Amino acid sequence: MNPLNASSFKDAPYKVCFTPGSDCAQEIVNEIDLAKKSIFVQAYSFTSAPIAKAIVNAKKRGVEVNVILDKGQFSQKYSSAKFLQNQGIPLWKDSKPAIAHNKIIIIDTKTVITGSFNFTKAAQERNAENVLIISDATLANKYKENWDKRQSASIKELPQSEDIN
Repeated sequence: MNPLNASSFKDAPYKVCFTPGSDCAQEIVNEIDLAKKSIFVQAYSFTSAPIAKAIVNAKKRGVEVNVILDKGQFSQKYSSAKFLQNQGIPLWKDSKPAIAHNKIIIIDTKTVITGSFNFTKAAQERNAENVLIISDATLANKYKENWDKRQSASIKELPQSEDIN
């Protein structure tokens, strides 16, 4: 995949958020709440209850939601993986690279949320992080192409049945 020249989206609307000092998790939730058609997530660490709940609510509104997580999220105690899975969100385990360090949400193939901000409580409350939200279909399509490549290299995670005994 060829790099995208930044000048091709120089006039795209964007928002920047930094922690500490701003509620970046809420900015992400606000964008998720605007989703009409699709949400594609790639996450290294995903423990944020507000972001996970917003994603589930989007699915309940009829938005197509798909999530790729780093392999570590499927064994981490406080990961949102099981919660999302139990809510019917399709999940994939990205286990080919040493770590899948992406922090990306693609909304309606027109908005990209990215930056250093892991989708965690720590990113919001304890770390110095950044979030960049760019509304540009060309950029979103590039990110979606990469999402598709990562998905094809990932393992689909099937919902685990809960033992009720």
